[in-house]
Amino acid sequence: MCLGVPGLIVEREPADLPMPSAVVEFAGVRRTVCVACVPEASVGDYVIVHAGLAISRLDTEEAERLLECLRSLGEDEGWQSAPTPPAERDPSP
Repeated sequence: MCLGVPGLIVEREPADLPMPSAVVEFAGVRRTVCVACVPEASVGDYVIVHAGLAISRLDTEEAERLLECLRSLGEDEGWQSAPTPPAERDPSP
């Protein structure tokens, strides 16, 4: 199953890059994603991201509803606001 995850655009990358991209935040985790499919998306917009590609924009209300749904399913593992220090991580694989 494929999953698109809602994230908030916090920064647009320079327009002179070969692929339009933006920094998107997912519960405190930031990743650079391609925004070629949503060129109108700007800082403050929520987008659905699948495999590093923003595939659609959505409004804040819908994004919050989807994020809450993921949390209720327990599908937010690893979406911590801050990384766990190495000393506190579980060493088991």
